[in-house]
Amino acid sequence: MGRYSDSEEWEDIIPIPQDDGGPNPLAAIAYTEEYSEAMSYLRAVMAKDEKSDRVLGLTEDIIQMNPAHYTVWLYRADILLELQENLVQELEWLNTIAIRHHKNFQIWHHRQVIMSHIPTMPSSELSFLARMFAKDVKNYHVWSYRQWLVRRFSLWDSELPYVESLLQSDVRNNSAWNHRWFVVFARHTSPEKHSIKNDDADSRVEPEILEGEIEYTKAAILMAPQNQSPWNYLRGVLRKQGKGLVGMKGFAEQFADLEKEDEVRSSHALDFLADLYAEEQEKELSGKALELLARRYDPIRKNYWDYRRNMLGLGQVGA
Repeated sequence: MGRYSDSEEWEDIIPIPQDDGGPNPLAAIAYTEEYSEAMSYLRAVMAKDEKSDRVLGLTEDIIQMNPAHYTVWLYRADILLELQENLVQELEWLNTIAIRHHKNFQIWHHRQVIMSHIPTMPSSELSFLARMFAKDVKNYHVWSYRQWLVRRFSLWDSELPYVESLLQSDVRNNSAWNHRWFVVFARHTSPEKHSIKNDDADSRVEPEILEGEIEYTKAAILMAPQNQSPWNYLRGVLRKQGKGLVGMKGFAEQFADLEKEDEVRSSHALDFLADLYAEEQEKELSGKALELLARRYDPIRKNYWDYRRNMLGLGQVGA
């Protein structure tokens, strides 16, 4: 990239330099000369509201230097849409940026803006997201974008086998568990009201779906009992079923028998049972589960388990 001041293409533009607070600013930011010049030209064209191919190239140069500059991303999107540029080509350019800066929120917001103006999802889109997950399978920005994509193009039916393949590879992938919840349950809500009711039974979900999710989650717990994600998922499904935790008593006690303190296989089972016993009005048993957590199986959170015991009217666990 050459200097803009030496380019005939830009000779009609009078750059607007950044004002850091006069000739002797107290805390001027040490930008590179190339970045400062490019931003000076961007201020000038934005002041004129110019949307052209040359400004598009200018935004690309700036993004290469600072991919987190959200104002540049917004202006670039405006230019693309006004000029009716090839938006699929923009996605391909975004791929190279995203691979290098995969934790950058602005890239994924821009991708969503562009994709919202494409009527049919490009065939390469899901394979690109697979590449991103290969770099970081728990990338929050990519997961958020994927959920939007599922809604945008109604990918519900094909998405469940995908998320199951992720959980087969790593049953401890909490992001995949969260996505499974979205795929199974969010399709029953509108985009405007996408939160899931969790205070009583959800009549929008067929009983066989809930039963299937319970069995799937129980199998995952058997594979890795000390994995919090499926225990949380199980709680959520039971809440949607409207039957409480008691029906899972025999299952949970396989991993945490209060009479066999040395054989507890899951602290999350103890937590589950503490709530289950409280649901049964068995306060002493609930308190015993919380005591084991505070004293032995999760002492780093002793204050929390003591708080739970106090809520039952029981005393704190001794040091």
